[in-house]
Amino acid sequence: MPTEELSDDGVGTGSISRPHGAGRPGLFSDERQEEILALIRQEQRVSVTWLADRFAVVGETIRRDLADLEHRGLIRRVHGGAIPVQRVVLEPPIEARHDLMRPEKERIALAALAELPSEGSAFIEAGSTTSFLADVLPADCRLTVVTNGGYIASALARHPNLTVLAVGGRVRPRSLACVDDWALDTLSRLRVTVAFLGTNGLSPENGLTTPDPAEAAVKRATLSIAQHTVLLADHSKIGAASLLRYGDLNQIHTLITDSGLPEGQARDLEDAGLQVIRA
Repeated sequence: MPTEELSDDGVGTGSISRPHGAGRPGLFSDERQEEILALIRQEQRVSVTWLADRFAVVGETIRRDLADLEHRGLIRRVHGGAIPVQRVVLEPPIEARHDLMRPEKERIALAALAELPSEGSAFIEAGSTTSFLADVLPADCRLTVVTNGGYIASALARHPNLTVLAVGGRVRPRSLACVDDWALDTLSRLRVTVAFLGTNGLSPENGLTTPDPAEAAVKRATLSIAQHTVLLADHSKIGAASLLRYGDLNQIHTLITDSGLPEGQARDLEDAGLQVIRA
């Protein structure tokens, strides 16, 4: 890997040598963004000034490219540059995550309706993406729905034809999920027709990951409670890895993600045994 000088904030200042064939000037914006993404994943940390020099454009053009890549969930901007999304280990509170990639989450939720059983029971895990499913359950849906998200239970309680059961436990502030022994005890006795789960990261290499130990234990328990397990995750979660591995991809039957997931990544997941639906 080439070397570079680092500024005080640790972002490259632009002295790095150009790899053969990288950073071609005169590209269309989508082509340039594709190459920028590849460079960020290769170098792990890049600066705006370095990218502007490589692509022979002004810094403002690079900043717009980085903003678009971040909106798509592919990178994270830091002071003066960007890093790959999988390096970010901080977990924003659920309120901050709710509107991130909202159109994609809405499409995922609508696609998930096709996985609902005609009768029986469903588990909806606490999470920002799964909460959108709770919002779109049709009025004629007649199921018993179990959730470890208090806010999801509150929303579903107003549904005219559902029987709603809440899993208790300590409420974790960042995700508002019920965790610890009370939750684990309930989940150990639970059997549902279908479970709709979320995740902080998934990949063929790292499996299913999340940053918090208590939540990892609960998530691990949810992987064995259903006849059919459906993972709802926007494309920014694919390829990302958090601190703790709590499960393997073969414990998921179906992944519903969005059309932002590249076909190559979708094929890799299908090769790992997942049915992949891109909404």
